[in-house]
This record gives sequence, C-alpha cells and structure tokens, in this order.
Amino acid sequence: MAGAGLLILKRRIRSITSTQKITKAMGLVATSKLRKTREALALNEKYYNHFNQIIADAVSGVEEYNVFTHGNKSTKKLYIVLTSDSGLCGGFNSTVVGEAAAVLNKDRENSVVISVGAKGKMYLKRYKYGVEAEFVDISDVPTNEEAAMVTNKALEMYTSGEVGEVNIVYTKFFSAVKQVVTVDKVLPIQKAEDSTSHSFIKIEPAAENLISEVAGLHFKQRLLNHMINAKASEQGSRMQAMDGATKNADDLLDALRIRFNRERQGVITQEITEIVGGAEALK
Repeated sequence: MAGAGLLILKRRIRSITSTQKITKAMGLVATSKLRKTREALALNEKYYNHFNQIIADAVSGVEEYNVFTHGNKSTKKLYIVLTSDSGLCGGFNSTVVGEAAAVLNKDRENSVVISVGAKGKMYLKRYKYGVEAEFVDISDVPTNEEAAMVTNKALEMYTSGEVGEVNIVYTKFFSAVKQVVTVDKVLPIQKAEDSTSHSFIKIEPAAENLISEVAGLHFKQRLLNHMINAKASEQGSRMQAMDGATKNADDLLDALRIRFNRERQGVITQEITEIVGGAEALK
C-alpha cells in the first residue's frame, strides 16, 4: 500500500510540474504580447488625444441641430462590449461582462448589445442578453480595419434611428496590475465639461458640416483606442493569472515533495523494522 501511495504522489508531482511549465511559458508569451500592445497604445494615445481635442473644439461650435450631437428620437441604447477571444486571463472577461450586465439590467428592454470577442459572446448569450452582432478573432494589436467593421455596424444602427445612444464597455489599461472597466458614451457626441472653444481657431467648413463628415472617423478612432486598451488589459490580466498559477504550482509541489519524503521515510522505517524483526525471530 505504501508503495502504491508513493507512485500516486510521483504521478501528481510529474503532472503538476508539466502544468507549471505550461503556465510559465504562457506567462512569458503574455508578457511579450503586453509589451507590444503597450507600445501600440502609447503611439495611439498621442493621436487619439489630439484628435479628441479637435472634435471638442468643433462640437463647441455646433449650434444647429445635428444627429451626431443632438441625438435622434430613439430611446434604445447600444452597448459595445469588448472582451477577449481566449481564456486563462483571470477575471478579465467576467469583470467586463459583470459591469455590462449592471448597466444593461437598469433598462433591459431598451438595451442592445454588440459583442466583440468570443468570450463576451458566450457570457452574454448565457445571461440571455440580445446580441445584435458578434465580432471575434480580433488581433493582439487591433487594426483600423477591425475597428471599422464594428464602427460601420454601430453607425448604421444609430443613423437609421434603431438606437439613440452608443456606449463602449471596455477595460482601460493603467498598468500591468491595474485595469479599470469603463463605460464610455460615444454617440451622441458631447462637449466635455472642461472643454472650451479656442476662439483663435477658424473651422472650415462650418462645424455642423464638419461633425457630419468626421463623426464616423471620430467613432472609429475612439473605438480603436478602447480596443487597444482592452487588449493590453487582457494581456496584463493573463500575465498575472499565469504568474499566480505558477506560484501556486510551486507551493503545491513543495507540499507534495514533503509528503512524498515523509511517506518514503515511513516505508524505509517499516522495511528496517521488518528486517530487524525477522532477524530477531531467527535467533
């Protein structure tokens, strides 16, 4: 029996060691991808911030009615939920979907969802939310083309009056250990509270016409920025999850090795006792 117990412990130690090698490798891959995504995010942020300032200046000059700044008559709200395509990233997806669910449940009948990421689609369908469209297999560093696909669908719904508000639920990246789920209202475009028009800037054509022309570009750039933030947050969360799994494997291996050594010493002691007992019986 003792020998069988040692064999089981050996198998468990071998299995956990193999799993630890996988989690360590996945952690290294996530670290590499995070570095690449952070570089893309840093570059995108510069353009994104300057572009937003231009849009804020333009919006501050809009006085006449415009569907992109004053909205339409629809009471429905669209939520674009950004999640991952793969798992093993800790609580990243459940946190995003949990925040989306908290918002959706406030007015479920008037809420519409676009899911970006295979995991979000799975969660949302499980909770029986109506998913209007699904986008999966997003690159580790999202591209303009991928952002454009989602943007075109959302703009089609907004300009047709199917929805009167568009929001993006995403995870904003601050650092590898800090990511915050955020709900950003994109349409109708609103003037920031701290935004002031620069009187020395003359906008041509008129602000109303400019907004109509660049609303799609503004939406796409905002969505792309949030998609990159989400991807960076996903890799940061996965890196933490894999590091935690590797450390847990270390702790488990230590405990199993101690147990293995104790049982082996017990077997040796038992064998010595049996040898001594046999020798005594022969006297």
